[in-house]
Amino acid sequence: MFLINPPDVVDFDVWSAMHDAHRKPRRSAWADANRGGAVTDSFLEGPVFDDAGNLYVTDIPWGRVFRIDPAGSWSLVVEYDGEPNGMKFLDAGRLLITDYKNGLMLLDIAAGKVEPYLERRNSERFRGVNDLVFDEHGNLYFTDQGQSGLHDPSGRLYRLRPNGQLDLLLDNVPSPNGVALSPDGRVLYLAVTRGNCVWRVPLMADGSVSKVSQFFTSYGPSGPDGLAVDSAGNLLVCNPGLGYVWLLNHRAEPITVWRSPKGMSTTNIAFGGPDRRTLFCTESVSGSILTASAPNAGLPLSRLQGLPGR
Repeated sequence: MFLINPPDVVDFDVWSAMHDAHRKPRRSAWADANRGGAVTDSFLEGPVFDDAGNLYVTDIPWGRVFRIDPAGSWSLVVEYDGEPNGMKFLDAGRLLITDYKNGLMLLDIAAGKVEPYLERRNSERFRGVNDLVFDEHGNLYFTDQGQSGLHDPSGRLYRLRPNGQLDLLLDNVPSPNGVALSPDGRVLYLAVTRGNCVWRVPLMADGSVSKVSQFFTSYGPSGPDGLAVDSAGNLLVCNPGLGYVWLLNHRAEPITVWRSPKGMSTTNIAFGGPDRRTLFCTESVSGSILTASAPNAGLPLSRLQGLPGR
């Protein structure tokens, strides 16, 4: 790839790490399947901020959600029988969770209670949902990754409308993972982990998708994971396996590469701070939260107020 201007390369700082008291250094069913049986005391994902500046993250193998306050102190919100991954606020008090084991789950933060939101489609279980994003109209886009990959390119991208209608948009993706929307909401970016790339998915006026293309191609042992978009329309791509987060312009050219000083498992990212120009990245294997300054603020995340039609 020919670049007129090479990207800036910046190291993340380590902001906070899970306390030893919260770690579970033993085998789990999730780690047996997804980490080759390695002892995995935690695996962080799904960072999202509330209005008070608290950061919420999931711990996949142990079915936990943590709150990290602005000073970096951790508290357990809930532990349940699940494998939570991505999270977005449904409203100020509830988080919608993509749970690999159970489907879409709803967390009442104050009550510390998790209940089903959408477990099945036409009585069939999902393969293993991964990440999610709302648009400004309350449509929910989420990925159903399972164990798909180049050997089995059958991962799915869904849209759940506020009236409860579930649309299958793609069913041929080799490991669909993170999702993010362009500022105008007309393009969805889709991380394709085992294809080591990001797809560009135009969202048509009639609700269909068309002319899906490969926007960005990475390399290495593990491909793109969590995604975000900034106020200038640039795409941020978490790239575990490399320990990178890419900042890409509209031509998918790298502007900045942030590098992890702690480990290679940079899985997901959220914008925080008073001006939303601080990046908070989960380094999953070490149980750490990394931070760096961004050149632009992150796009505000849409929410679905209430549960119409459900």
